Amino acid sequence: MTATSASAQEHVIPVGILYSVSGDYAVIGREMLNGILLAIEEINANPLYDFTLAPIVRDPGGSLDKYYQDCHDLLYRHGVRHLIGCYTSAARKTILPLLEGANALLWHSARYEGFESSNSVIYLGAAPNQHMLPLLRWLLQQQDVEMYHVGSNYVWSWEMDRITREVVIPAGGNVLESKLLPLGEENVDELIADIIIRRPKVLLNTMVGKSAYSFYRAWHQASLQQPWMNEVLKLSLTLCEPEVAMIGAEALEGYLVSASWFQSINTPANREFLRCYRQRFGESVSPSVDSQSAWLAGHLLARAIHRQGNAEVEAVRCAVLQDEMDSPAGSIRIDADNNHSWLTPRLARCHNGKLESFWQAPEAIKPDPWLAWVDLDNLGQRGDS
Repeated sequence: MTATSASAQEHVIPVGILYSVSGDYAVIGREMLNGILLAIEEINANPLYDFTLAPIVRDPGGSLDKYYQDCHDLLYRHGVRHLIGCYTSAARKTILPLLEGANALLWHSARYEGFESSNSVIYLGAAPNQHMLPLLRWLLQQQDVEMYHVGSNYVWSWEMDRITREVVIPAGGNVLESKLLPLGEENVDELIADIIIRRPKVLLNTMVGKSAYSFYRAWHQASLQQPWMNEVLKLSLTLCEPEVAMIGAEALEGYLVSASWFQSINTPANREFLRCYRQRFGESVSPSVDSQSAWLAGHLLARAIHRQGNAEVEAVRCAVLQDEMDSPAGSIRIDADNNHSWLTPRLARCHNGKLESFWQAPEAIKPDPWLAWVDLDNLGQRGDS
């Protein structure tokens, strides 16, 4: 081997990609995979970088056992030290002991429920004070709350339910019921029947994947026979753009969604991201907030490697904490206190098949995964901003 070829080989950095592009939440997994692959292609074409990122892609298919097996393979057979992936918190928590044991770093792109902070994770998705609390604050300023919560039965919905109760009940509202279905469960008939009996004024949906899709469609069909259901204020913490066309726009009309990014953000950085994304994957694709975060993960990783001159985990972690990037979602930086992102909360309404943003915070908000700085008891007071 020549000195030149040895040098080039040393600058090839393997990156593990763990997204489920088959299984219950394949639609979201595919768009997240697109996001990171686009970023890696852009990075590898950029003459600023004297290294190449080599993606090693695995599809766990939504299976927690496969997440563990694939992660172990990436760490110990391929020598990967940077992984980008996971949609559900169940998947992240499954591989976290492996990451910590191998001194590897997960760049986690999805929104999540908080109450975690590991030196082995860079959290790029919104924490509860950046997605859940802005939605509840807005809701409590609009009306008295009699809520029914439907979700998937795992840690995401457990924590969202707990936070909701801690905010809504002290503000004089009521959570009539919380019903959580197993991940992937598509039989929602009994759930719809119970909602019809309870007649809530507000519906909160924290379901993911096929369970959520079945529920949205079943609610729409029931509302054709139960006109009062059309007056219910419907909220989602999981719905995103690629799911709208697949589920059917008519079933999602009027839903309010909380996220840190929507396609409708009208900034140069976001317009350029959407242009590149559609040029690469086709005009029919529909990136999600998680696609954008996966793309961001790749670019932050590359910038950190470039800043430090190597891909060692400790060096990269130190470098990313010193960075600030003008992203499609606005100015982004990682908080040194907890490895989470500063993000700008936004609310959107689903109208004619599009998520149209109607509110955003005036600036990026410091992540508070433990809700250590929020006065939940006073969150719902009228006039609180």
